[in-house]
Amino acid sequence: MRSARPYVVFLLGLLTIALWAIPNRPRAGGVAMPDAMLQSVSYAPFRAWQSPLTKTFPTGAEVEQDLRLIARHARGIRTYSSLEGDYDIGALAKRAGLKVWIGIWLGGNPRDNAREMAAGIREANAHPHTVTRVVVGNEVLLRRDLSPAALIADIDHVRARVKQPVAYADVPEFWFQFPQVAKHVDVVMIHLLPYWENHPVGVDQAIRRIGRTIEQARRRFPGKTISVGETGWPSRGRWRGDAAPGRVNEAVFLRKFVRLADRDHVDYNIIEAFDQNWKYHDEGIAGANWGIWTAGRRLKFPLSGPVVEMPEWPLYAGVSILLSLGLIGLARARRVRDLVFGFALGNALAFAGAITAHELYDVSLMICAAVNLPAQTLLAWLAMRRAVSGQAQPASISAGDSADLLRWTLLGRAPIAAWRRGAFDHLWFLFLVSAAVMQAMLALDPRYRDAPFAVLAVPVAAAAWRLLALDLPVCRDWRDWLPSAALAGFALFSAGRAGPLNSEFLVWNAVALVLAAPGLAAWIRRNARPRLAP
Repeated sequence: MRSARPYVVFLLGLLTIALWAIPNRPRAGGVAMPDAMLQSVSYAPFRAWQSPLTKTFPTGAEVEQDLRLIARHARGIRTYSSLEGDYDIGALAKRAGLKVWIGIWLGGNPRDNAREMAAGIREANAHPHTVTRVVVGNEVLLRRDLSPAALIADIDHVRARVKQPVAYADVPEFWFQFPQVAKHVDVVMIHLLPYWENHPVGVDQAIRRIGRTIEQARRRFPGKTISVGETGWPSRGRWRGDAAPGRVNEAVFLRKFVRLADRDHVDYNIIEAFDQNWKYHDEGIAGANWGIWTAGRRLKFPLSGPVVEMPEWPLYAGVSILLSLGLIGLARARRVRDLVFGFALGNALAFAGAITAHELYDVSLMICAAVNLPAQTLLAWLAMRRAVSGQAQPASISAGDSADLLRWTLLGRAPIAAWRRGAFDHLWFLFLVSAAVMQAMLALDPRYRDAPFAVLAVPVAAAAWRLLALDLPVCRDWRDWLPSAALAGFALFSAGRAGPLNSEFLVWNAVALVLAAPGLAAWIRRNARPRLAP
């Protein structure tokens, strides 16, 4: 067997490369776009650690860099506020050769609205050839910040003071509900975001739905310019029904929409130029990933030609192999099953790191990553050592013991050294309870939550090994089976709620059941033991 070991490791290395390469093969090369230049893209200038929530804005030099970058692929930009930032967007856009749809942000505060309108009017009049449209309000009716009458009064106020066409932007439902607003604008600007709709669909169906909605708007508002003020697709985030985020799907959606717009002579704006990390707080991971460029200003995909979902996959495949070899070498694994387990753990660790590295949107997420990734690394090592030695931890350690130890540690009455005895079982308990809590949130409040594949990658690999090796946890009382039962119950509920088209959550909930299985199997084994007759 020792002579065969190098060949087994070599084959496992090839399998690792294939597992990373196959989902990242080039795709969408045959999906063409008729025009290499987009009409307009939404421009929020905030970089990775900037946010309108914290009032941290880029400098004029940074905005100028952004506009030069945008000008390579678009003819214009749409802004949303006329007050944010200490720079003249009209002057900078003119220098970059871009046109501007200037935005005036309206909310529930009349004083702030007055300041916004005054600033937007000044900007439009100062740059009459660069500012080609004035957008008075964005989804004000959707947010219920203003009544239709109050919104109309603000639109009329601006329209009387600028020479450019005036627009208002909202989702179609509110245009159709309050058609009187259309009489006061030159441009009916509709937002078409199929991913966020109550009944989300895949890319092809989304494009067809957009085409039907545009035609409906044209019929409802004859004589008005119908403009798609926002449309796009996220490159990362949770599946919603059959709507799957991803670089490839974002590229395919963008190209097919531009093809539709070119065919039907549709005026449009794509959301958005750059990923906005700050949107994570309100819209989850998907909300932070609508950009054509990343927050670091790297173009995610070409506007024509093949697209790769994860361009860095060769790096992560290499890291997977190195981690696997490290675990195998340190544990002195010899048996084929231990070599396979070592590669499973190495790939799980690399996957966890790869996904986590792209989702560090704020300090809280960085802290979570700083705790989770080392914990997964430690669990991988403990599981590998346990598998190779063939010896389980002392049978006296149960989930109840781990819970008690955790309580005493939090109260400052247990030394950290107490965790060493039965470290694998204690760490397993912590991951299992965390998984049950996360699964409950996914089941009860799922809209902005992602399947936690990366956060629990190593525990899932360890769970599969525990089942195969019949290395089941101790089960004495309700504390030993409750986390597993809760995880399984919420997984089944979540699968039903996500629906049969949501492949991501079907897979995740199946994985969650694997994670719950060792604890449930231990409970079944305990209750299936024959009882002695009195």
